Amino acid sequence: TDLFEQIFYRVLKEVADRGLLSSEHVFIDSTHVKESANKRKFQKKVVRKESRAYEQKLQEELNIDREKNGKKPFPPEKFEKDEHKEIKESTTDPESGYYVKDERTKQFAYSFHAATDERGFVLATIVTPGNVHDSNMLQPLVQKIIDKVKRPLAVAADAAYKTPAIANFLLENQILPVLPYKRPMTKEGFFKKNEYVYDEHFDCYLCPEGQVLNYRTTTKEGYRQYASAPSICASCPVIDQCTKSKNQQKLIQRHIWQDYLDVAEDLRHHYEIKEIYGKRKETVERVFADAKEKHGMRWTTLRGLKKMSMQAMLTFAAQNLKKLANWTWIPPVRGNAHTYGMSCGTSS
Repeated sequence: TDLFEQIFYRVLKEVADRGLLSSEHVFIDSTHVKESANKRKFQKKVVRKESRAYEQKLQEELNIDREKNGKKPFPPEKFEKDEHKEIKESTTDPESGYYVKDERTKQFAYSFHAATDERGFVLATIVTPGNVHDSNMLQPLVQKIIDKVKRPLAVAADAAYKTPAIANFLLENQILPVLPYKRPMTKEGFFKKNEYVYDEHFDCYLCPEGQVLNYRTTTKEGYRQYASAPSICASCPVIDQCTKSKNQQKLIQRHIWQDYLDVAEDLRHHYEIKEIYGKRKETVERVFADAKEKHGMRWTTLRGLKKMSMQAMLTFAAQNLKKLANWTWIPPVRGNAHTYGMSCGTSS
């Protein structure tokens, strides 16, 4: 049944009718809800990887890129190979996901993905197993908001959502991506990727020593590969800071949607974008904090995605209802305080 979803959107409609909804700026995040299942009771299972919302679009565009560079397009069956992974499946609740945060935090859990407006009203929510990456759920969440509420002007999310696919989706839908700085994942003692300069006109990279890394191919994951000449690298004085490859060749990958990510990175420095991002802690993070502290969302005794989705819808509907009551409550007139107290069954 979609009864709980109807309740959620009925409350949201009431919020909108009172003129309290402010969905121009949307804030997205997720939180884990611990499942009531023993983390040691599981079976290993090989499953098909979940398809991402942008998969079809990426396949079409990377094949166009390959043809433009004189390469043959990948046939459809090429994308279907090696699309499996091994997971731990709980014998208590098979629909939950094994979540690993660090050595001390390993558990079966569900992920509650939610989007709020700048006043903290929850606009949409999706529940997934705890092992689904946050970035896979931004597109369906934003699409829900577009369909059920309205198209936002900006979407703010943390560094986990800073991917080429998300930047591409938001900008092509005329939505500003509000994403933070993401530290380069480079090993200590090696040149960072931004020290290799990309030449857009000649479609190549220049290394810190001035050598050209030319285009080689586009992979089925959507990355263009640029490689150096091993004969030149062999005599390079700083090769130890560049690569440890046996054939003494430096390889750099650039996503076909990297330009969209570069736009998001440029926007990050604007004062208005910084101001929007700063509201995350007051909106979606506060909603999750209240849900865990006051609505029992730290862990659950329910099992199965359907029941967890019901819990999410009812919890967020209750939070929206409480916030609506607080914002629309009219205090009694000062002169009638005694009468107000008596009408509530209390003595003054």
